[in-house]
Amino acid sequence: MLDYCIRAAGPDDIDGARAVMLDTVYRDFHTGYVPRWHGDIIDPAAAYLAPARHTLLVALDPGDGAVVATAALDSRGPVHPPNPRDLAERYPSGGTAQLRRVYVRPEHRRRGLARQLVAGLLAFAAADSGYRAVYLHTDPAVPGAEAFWRSLGKVVHDERDDPGGGQRTVHFELAMEQ
Repeated sequence: MLDYCIRAAGPDDIDGARAVMLDTVYRDFHTGYVPRWHGDIIDPAAAYLAPARHTLLVALDPGDGAVVATAALDSRGPVHPPNPRDLAERYPSGGTAQLRRVYVRPEHRRRGLARQLVAGLLAFAAADSGYRAVYLHTDPAVPGAEAFWRSLGKVVHDERDDPGGGQRTVHFELAMEQ
């Protein structure tokens, strides 16, 4: 593996992190920017750098120092709707560390970056005495996403099994330290 620098994002990393996030929602999710889902992408500093219990990690290219991967954590649990009610109750805001925006540029994938970033987020959650659970959801249509998260956590709800298929989202819980 190349010698990537993985660190908590600072103000100088925000533009690069935003670019990785926006590129991902357009290229991989094929949704583009949707304000009700992606508001944190526009102002990642307010979403992840300002609140004490939130964080944004970045991975920097060893050659040019550009941000090539992101991973964020906040204290907002899943909201119902659109998520199933039982998940909103099981993972309440404040006590739940939700992983978000674990994105790696395609040319930097398959090098362990996402796994390292997630390990950093889990350590951050464990160090905060207020988190009781780590939660995330993923779109299984994104190549490699479901298999990656299954390798790290346990499925707590698969909407594809719901009548009508729900939003086809898969919800996971991860142990705080792995």
